[in-house]
Amino acid sequence: MCGIAAVLNLSRAPLPHLRPAVRAMNALLRHRGPDGEGTWHHGQEMVAYAHRRLSIIDLTTGQQPMTDGAGNWITYNGEIYNYLELRAELGTHDFVTTSDTEVILRAYRRWGERCLTHLRGMFAFVLWDEERQTLFCARDRFGIKPLYYTVVNGVLYLASEVKALLPFLPQIETDLDGFKDYLTFQFCLAGKTLFKGVSELLPGHVLLARNGALETRRYWEVYYRPDFDHTAKYFEERIRALIEESVTLHQRSDVPVGAYVSGGLDSSIVAALAAEQQGPGFQAFTGKFSVDPAYDESGYARDLARSRGFELHEVDITDDDFIEHIEKVIYHLDYPVAGPGSFPQYMVSRLASRHRKVLLGGQGGDEIFGGYARYLIAYFEQCIKAAIDGTMHSGNFVVTYESIIPNLGTLREYKPLLQEFWREGLFEDLDRRYFRLINRAGVLREEINWDSLGQYSPYATFQGIFRGDNVEKESYFDSMTHFDFKTLLPALLQVEDRVSMAHGLESRVPFLDHPLVELAATIPSNVKFKDGTMKHVLKTAMGPVLPRSIASRRDKMGFPVPLHEWLSKPGLVRDFVGDIFSSERAVERDLVDNRAVLSNLDQEPRFGRKLWGLLCLELWHRAFHDRAAHFKQLITREVSV
Repeated sequence: MCGIAAVLNLSRAPLPHLRPAVRAMNALLRHRGPDGEGTWHHGQEMVAYAHRRLSIIDLTTGQQPMTDGAGNWITYNGEIYNYLELRAELGTHDFVTTSDTEVILRAYRRWGERCLTHLRGMFAFVLWDEERQTLFCARDRFGIKPLYYTVVNGVLYLASEVKALLPFLPQIETDLDGFKDYLTFQFCLAGKTLFKGVSELLPGHVLLARNGALETRRYWEVYYRPDFDHTAKYFEERIRALIEESVTLHQRSDVPVGAYVSGGLDSSIVAALAAEQQGPGFQAFTGKFSVDPAYDESGYARDLARSRGFELHEVDITDDDFIEHIEKVIYHLDYPVAGPGSFPQYMVSRLASRHRKVLLGGQGGDEIFGGYARYLIAYFEQCIKAAIDGTMHSGNFVVTYESIIPNLGTLREYKPLLQEFWREGLFEDLDRRYFRLINRAGVLREEINWDSLGQYSPYATFQGIFRGDNVEKESYFDSMTHFDFKTLLPALLQVEDRVSMAHGLESRVPFLDHPLVELAATIPSNVKFKDGTMKHVLKTAMGPVLPRSIASRRDKMGFPVPLHEWLSKPGLVRDFVGDIFSSERAVERDLVDNRAVLSNLDQEPRFGRKLWGLLCLELWHRAFHDRAAHFKQLITREVSV
């Protein structure tokens, strides 16, 4: 696991600043690979790589950047879990190392761009093909590993993190369309970032640079085509087999592998299987906020540890931790995404880094199998509509309102959301209703200078994804989960990658194994979401490996931060947040009126995310916009980062 960066002059002429550029990028990615670095420069000084290394393997297996001796050079971040099988398929007679990096190079020589369909794992890589004079860049199917790029004055820059691209931008500016996306969803859509001029290579896509031009295209898609020929029992058996296989593959490592455990279903399944497969010595990690029982789910993690007999490490996260680390979290994220969970995840990763270098996590289960309470809210409305219209049994996907009622207790903590959702537009088109459910911009009024944000409509981009051709239109449930799979999940994976790499950790996510994802997309909604039970088929398939307290729970909270509790009383957090929003630069921001934010501090509800989102934006401005000169200096001289 590591950090990668690359520079290519699209005109293929020598670049005078090539070597300083590579040094600057390597410096900014140092945290991703604290154990070493490497560089490669093309003989004509038109293309070069930077690479930071995190040692989780024997260094005799090969170092990067790496060549196949035939003119192809690669810098790569990730893990190919089926590299042993691919090595055997490709033949071992001409292999120089035992690394999965060389497997990618050999696979490219055999299959060209089609090599991607053979890879099972998480990856982002840049490969220079000397014969074709082409830079071939790719990202894994789900966006587990990151890759960003920008073009400035005819030069292409790529890196694992946006911060490594900032020295080359003419100036650091906010992308207004990306900013509007963030206000609406707390993440960006369609490859946008919060930085003007910087794009994210989308999951499942390649980027080709050749003949002076860039081309991006998709190489993988998930298709929601319900399979009505098989029974629920069949799907349960296949799920169990594929998850067990994936957890086994994800433990291929030369160092001990641990796990994050939140107390929820997904991470508990992964940890339970890994503990069973590893036996004695397995370790897992969790966090809690003791300030209030509503923010402490560590008891479920302890239940799992007792039932599986493994060691559990816990961190009690405090308001002092928040003050000390929140600015570091935003710096490592590059730009804020996906809500408050990044902070506690950062703290748990900090704890875990003292004991392990590789951890398994449960990311992806909610988006694949349907684990968010909003699905139940939206589905409940559709049940009512179907009952009123007399269309309850006209399709294959609608559960009856009688059967969904016992599960509505799950929504107890979501009454404010229900009030907002049903305030207007009841029984509108499905896409408009789901957009209303996930739109977070409605509570942002005087805090945002909306007139400065232009005419771009996040709803239009949302609609294009929600109505994707890869989803059959009968299933509301599939449309909802598909949108989150394509947008929220990559944002959560951005958090997963950054908070782990901030501490020199490699994070692996066994639920995001493409055979499992492709199977889940074919499971009919009335099996996957039977009787309105979130993740019903997953619970039925994997319940036997879990304690009853976890298998039957319906109140998983995610990882909320007690910001409301900290702000509701005089103390360090309230003073800290007040100082942030009242600083001279904060009150002069063009897009956010931080005076209005300050005046509304006491109106933040419990579990609210409005203030969190605005605080992260201000910290982001401080970390990057206000330090633009610092990043620019890195091109020409050594500066501590």
